Amino acid sequence: AGASAHDVDLKRLPVGDDYVTDSGAKVGWAWACRVDPTAGGAYKQGPWFNGDGTYDLTAKAIVPGDVSWNPKFSIEKRGNERVFTTNDLPDHGTGVYPIDRDAEAYKYDRNPNSIKEQGISFTLPTDPKVAGQPKCLPGAGGILLSGSVLFSPLDEPGRDAVAWETQDKCQGHPQRTGVYHYHSVSTCVDIETQSDGHSALVGYAIDGFGIFGRKDVGGEELSSSDLDECHGHTHEVEWDGRKVAMYHYHATWDFPYTLGCLRGEFDRSMGRLLGGG
Repeated sequence: AGASAHDVDLKRLPVGDDYVTDSGAKVGWAWACRVDPTAGGAYKQGPWFNGDGTYDLTAKAIVPGDVSWNPKFSIEKRGNERVFTTNDLPDHGTGVYPIDRDAEAYKYDRNPNSIKEQGISFTLPTDPKVAGQPKCLPGAGGILLSGSVLFSPLDEPGRDAVAWETQDKCQGHPQRTGVYHYHSVSTCVDIETQSDGHSALVGYAIDGFGIFGRKDVGGEELSSSDLDECHGHTHEVEWDGRKVAMYHYHATWDFPYTLGCLRGEFDRSMGRLLGGG
């Protein structure tokens, strides 16, 4: 599924449908704890599918609108815990949901859900540890610094959500209880660059490890084949104001986009808490 950092073509990204497993982690794959092939989602392929197992990210239909919200999001460090509180409303504009029947996006994905304020609070370790074995990925895998939830790269039936589903200009949309979420790192999240060219932190996975942007040290853009089976690697990064050699995840343009599995220990209830089932 993977591509090297130098040949990721946004007009010909591999569709991840054939790179989903329920039996262990593999580089470039998503290891899902569960999928439901009978669940809803986009009901037909859009014309951005190229017909050869790839899709054109730049040609996707976008859910129109620029709705402003009143986000409430805080992260507080207390000893060896990081405390998150969010209403899940993003710090950027969103599309209009439910999707308008006259919108181009509605032809392919009739998302009937509305964005609703949530009451989410949870704690993660400030010094997460790599588990003995990787863990499968629940429906929700983390939170971005926009204050909104990051889901796995899959839709409910277990398909590549970024390829199939229509999202707004910030790559977000709501699920049935109104949780606004992403399946990749939003282009509306400010991805800064550290002094060494490495992308800065853009969010946290539910095991406590950081999710960083799409660039490695030296500013080189990463792809899934540059990373391990959970979509991360270990080296020195800026962490709570210090340089620390530690495991971390990265965003990429190609599937699985942010997380392929989880490297650290986590509470299985976290996926449900964040609205991912």
